[in-house]
Amino acid sequence: MKKYIRALFLTKYSREGASSRYRFLQYCPYLESQGIYCDASPLTDGKYLEHLYTMRRGSAADYAKAFGRRIFSILKARKYDVAVIEYEILPFFPPFFERLFSGMSIPCVVNYDDAVFYRYSQHQNGLVRRLLGGKIDTVMRESDLVIAGNDFLAKYAANSGAARVEIIPTAVDLERYPKKPFAPSGVFTIGWIGSPSTTKYLMEIAPALAKICAGGKARVVLIGSGSVKLPGVPLEIRPWSEEAEVRDLESCDAGIMPLHNGLWERGKCGLKTIQYMACSLPAVVSPVGVNTELVEDGVNGFLAPDTAGWAKALETLRDDLALREAMGVAGRRKVESAYSLQVTAPKMAYLIWDVVERSRSAGKRR
Repeated sequence: MKKYIRALFLTKYSREGASSRYRFLQYCPYLESQGIYCDASPLTDGKYLEHLYTMRRGSAADYAKAFGRRIFSILKARKYDVAVIEYEILPFFPPFFERLFSGMSIPCVVNYDDAVFYRYSQHQNGLVRRLLGGKIDTVMRESDLVIAGNDFLAKYAANSGAARVEIIPTAVDLERYPKKPFAPSGVFTIGWIGSPSTTKYLMEIAPALAKICAGGKARVVLIGSGSVKLPGVPLEIRPWSEEAEVRDLESCDAGIMPLHNGLWERGKCGLKTIQYMACSLPAVVSPVGVNTELVEDGVNGFLAPDTAGWAKALETLRDDLALREAMGVAGRRKVESAYSLQVTAPKMAYLIWDVVERSRSAGKRR
């Protein structure tokens, strides 16, 4: 029997995309140390994300290139022992290629950190709902293993009829997030990290932010937001980069993750919150989805259900240095115990090996 296997990672994005980076690409060094050689093939390139983050549509040529890249990856798939897929092989396309993998006897693992099934079943276009509303359910059923980032996604996969479902939370590499000594800023600095597509959630808490910042008592740093205006809120907007994201977060005193209480939001895996806690920052978050598991109210942060709750939580952190430090320590400890690459990577390696070995035992692969 082989001492190694070859895994084809069909990601949606290159390293610039957070979901692909945190759910797939950051695992490659550890996986390769365990005999799983990874070949990553992103559907899109950096230009696609640039268009997405500047709210511009990609050109027909961009979409054609993405389609061509994915088809080329599928054509060479037979030389791999397993395919690990982010969400689906081709978006807004029937699950033909997922079924094709099954026909080629290549075991498939699909990995979800978002409720992408609602992209189809809740789509405003009736034709999309009719033709693709059950697509992700089919993809889950056709796969040998579904890896879900949280319990909400895992339950959906199980209800769809997936044969096997495992939970691996989104995690950060603690080597990139060294412990931060408590060093409060001169002015209480509230940090947020994300993409332009998620800045809409900031608008709802703008009144609370303005209240906390009144009189120069606080400020807000946005990382990766692009151009944003929040009335009455002093903003510093910084471009996102993989090299600078940890350093930028460490310059803050607390992190925030506002969300709507919607179906899509309940499927999120709380990466922002995990990043804040890894940087020893107390987190103030909306009590939606996995945030209620990550944040223990009053221990490592606050759950803020409304404007008054946001204002009170941030005011408390602004004025209580000892509490801020204690919450940061508690959050960091939680990441170390359950949301770090050092914890999740061995499970990821085990699951990929196990899928391949089960397939071989069933006679599907040589």
